[in-house]
Amino acid sequence: MASVTIPLFSFLLFIAAVACVSFCDGNSNVVCIESEREALLKLKNDLIDPSNRLSSWVEGGDCCKWVGVACHNLTAHVHQLHLAAPFPPPDDYFAPLAEWEAYEQSTLGGTINPSLLQLKHLTSLDLRSNNFSSIQIPDFFGLLGSLTYLNLSQAQFKGTIPHNIGNLSKLQYLDLGGISFWRRKSGRDQWDMEAKSLEWVSGLSSLQYLDLGGVDLNKATDWLQVTFNLPSLLELHLSDCNLKGPTQYYLVNMSFLEVVDLSYNFLNSSIPNSLYSLKHLKSLDLSYNEFHGRLPTSLEHLCNLKEMDLSYNQIDQNISEILQSLSNCSLDCLESLNMEYNHLSGHLTDQLGQFKSLVHLSLALNRISGPIPLSIGELSSLKFFDVSRNQLNGTFPPSLGQLANLETLSIEQNLLEGVVSETYFSNLTKLTQLMASGNTLRFQPNSSWVPSFQCEIIELGQWHLGPKFPGWLKVQRNLSFLDISHAGISDVVLAWFWNLSSKFEYVDLSSNDMIGVISYMNVRTVVDLSSNRFTGPLPRVLPTLEYLILSNNSFSGSLVEFVCNSSESRNMRFLDISTNVLFGEIPDCWNQWQELMILNLGNNNLTGEIPSSLAYTNLVELNLQNNSMFGELPSTLRNCSRLVILDLSENNFNGSVPAWMGHKLSNLVVLRLRSNNFDGHVPHKICALQSLQNLDLAHNNISGAIPKCFSNFSAMTIKYKTSNYLDREGFGFYGKLVYLSALLVLKGREDEYSSTLRLVTSLDLSANSLIGEIPKELGALTGLRSLNLSWNLLTGNISDKIGNMELVESLDLSVNLLHGGIPTSFSNLNFLNHFNVSYNNLTGQIPTSTQLQSFDNFSYMPNHLCGPPVSKTCITKGVPTDGGDSEESNGRSKVNGFYVSIVVGFVMGFYGVVAPLFFIRSWRHAYYQKLDYIGRKLYVFWATMGR
Repeated sequence: MASVTIPLFSFLLFIAAVACVSFCDGNSNVVCIESEREALLKLKNDLIDPSNRLSSWVEGGDCCKWVGVACHNLTAHVHQLHLAAPFPPPDDYFAPLAEWEAYEQSTLGGTINPSLLQLKHLTSLDLRSNNFSSIQIPDFFGLLGSLTYLNLSQAQFKGTIPHNIGNLSKLQYLDLGGISFWRRKSGRDQWDMEAKSLEWVSGLSSLQYLDLGGVDLNKATDWLQVTFNLPSLLELHLSDCNLKGPTQYYLVNMSFLEVVDLSYNFLNSSIPNSLYSLKHLKSLDLSYNEFHGRLPTSLEHLCNLKEMDLSYNQIDQNISEILQSLSNCSLDCLESLNMEYNHLSGHLTDQLGQFKSLVHLSLALNRISGPIPLSIGELSSLKFFDVSRNQLNGTFPPSLGQLANLETLSIEQNLLEGVVSETYFSNLTKLTQLMASGNTLRFQPNSSWVPSFQCEIIELGQWHLGPKFPGWLKVQRNLSFLDISHAGISDVVLAWFWNLSSKFEYVDLSSNDMIGVISYMNVRTVVDLSSNRFTGPLPRVLPTLEYLILSNNSFSGSLVEFVCNSSESRNMRFLDISTNVLFGEIPDCWNQWQELMILNLGNNNLTGEIPSSLAYTNLVELNLQNNSMFGELPSTLRNCSRLVILDLSENNFNGSVPAWMGHKLSNLVVLRLRSNNFDGHVPHKICALQSLQNLDLAHNNISGAIPKCFSNFSAMTIKYKTSNYLDREGFGFYGKLVYLSALLVLKGREDEYSSTLRLVTSLDLSANSLIGEIPKELGALTGLRSLNLSWNLLTGNISDKIGNMELVESLDLSVNLLHGGIPTSFSNLNFLNHFNVSYNNLTGQIPTSTQLQSFDNFSYMPNHLCGPPVSKTCITKGVPTDGGDSEESNGRSKVNGFYVSIVVGFVMGFYGVVAPLFFIRSWRHAYYQKLDYIGRKLYVFWATMGR
């Protein structure tokens, strides 16, 4: 909901505030009553007070002067207790830890003594924002018959709300809400408090304000009937109450209701047309539900409406129709409209300019098209304008520059194009957030231009800002978030930039052509410099930095100083320095990197063994692929039990594949050990990896049989994946999400998978020395998308069970010693687009299917197969014969084919093997590694074929 203040019930809050100022530090004219002082002391004795907030509460003291106590000026009776703790830090993800610790020290806890009942004149009790997480709301609260104000919000009570609170007939203000804040902060799906019925609320005949936000009302099916029949109710807040189903009751009895908040629930009906009866409604919040369809026509009767939030629903309507309905009555009073993340379509019309009081407008994440209307410049009160992630086209309207009060402008991820002039920003003196990435806009102001605004956030990714680095950024001293990625900048980033702002939290300069040496970066949380041409040693960074992405540059030198130069603990969670020219060993001093979850050092020139101190980290992904590292895998790696992705491919590691991986690295989803020197057998204990979706042991010296227990890879048996461990390991920061990623070789090509990685399943054991038959048990891997067993010494028939892999897209069994026929079950492989069984000893007819006949002859040569697509036809018993009209033509075709094959073979051999071996390091590495053993295998193969 926008920050528009509804002056509802403000008199109560004002009175409470004045009373606290007047009385909380004591009254000078009255002395407290002894029995009430004793009651307060008993209350204190049962409370936990870590910050000693109640130090003034002492025996014999004047309780009317105690902190948090207010006495009546005439009677001296205690009538108000204000024991609220300070509000929690506003941002539960990025607030400094010190702020949280200070807040937690300031809260009261423990139990609440029934001596409170002796304060018979108590009218106001405020315990909000404390920590009573070990107890329920006391039943005796329902006996405090004089209460008119009760606030227990965010006090962390648990259990069922006592029904006798309904006995408080004088109560005008009841707030038990805000508890959902703690549930969301801790990531729990369960509600701490519940009410199985709201019948007790019917007794609160004087109630004007009710907030049960965060209380589980799923079983309270009477919630709507009860709450909407309270005769005096002005404000109703039922946010995050686990409410489900349709809103089946009408609202006709609530003509005086001014505020309705039903956000963060599961209400799934259309919005009731009976809204027309709420003549006094000022604020309506139905966000984060499942309301669908069109807005009711009764919307045009809400003449007092100031705030409406219907965001994150399924409203399917033309935006111009909604603006037309609102303009009939609430044109002059509407201050905030939020309908982001719906299914809105149509164009924004010039009618928008008629809402002169509009302060907050958000229509993001819809399907609105057309240009931004020029009338936008008439909204002189507008402070917040967000139309991001729509399909808006046209130019950046110059009338936006007339919005002198504008603070937030968000037009990112649209189809805007053209040139933006510096004059468009001349009147935007209050602008603090400029978010416009993802458009095709060009902005190249005069080199002497000085912006009139001081922004905290600037997002201009994919704008054309170059080739010079934007010099106008020099005056932006309040910047905390900057994105100028993909901006066509090919300039040097000078030292002044990194000292520009002491508030820098996020800097994204990625995918430009920037050059230079960076010695130091004054950024506290996120830096992305990937895909540029930066050189020199790795820069020094703040110990608070959490995300550092330097991939695809030319940083050089050793890792030692970067990793080991500080005794301070690091906050780094995500470190990607892949594809640079780093050399030397990975230093063994990761003890201070305990927060590290992602480490990608792939595609460098690193040597040595894996350091044992990596076990001190919290790694989820470790990528060291394509370096020159060696040695056996250290046993300390087993302590990295959270690993989801382990990629050690294209190195010189040796020894056997460790059996301990099966039970110590149980969260593995991707395991890549290809192109190393691993030998021995595949350990059977590896079959315990229930989450494993991608196993790549290709291009090693592994021998023995394929374990039958591979059928235990349960993640490879799931056909249609909805979610898995990868979904829980996405990294979000400032609206940007970084996924776990992995390089996978599928269909003979290596590609990077990130957001779709959870959908990919593959098994690659190619180019080893595996023997025996292909286990029929592999047929149980019905969720497998790619299977590659080529270039081994596998024998026997191809099991008919392999045809059960109905989702397989790539299947390569080439260059083995397989015999028999291609199973008829292969006709079920409807998704095949890469298939190869060449260079085996297969016989018989190729099964008929759309896919198998779509591959060329190369996929089947030189077996003894017949039928399309090969040229050999099959006779009745399935014995192949050569096609052709005569012996002469047949002989001629053989001779011609012989010479043609020599020429084609030479060309393909040179450009397919020799040239890549010369230019591609990893191919050359694999080639020399396999040369001897492939020669031996081919000897056996041709000996068999010649029989």
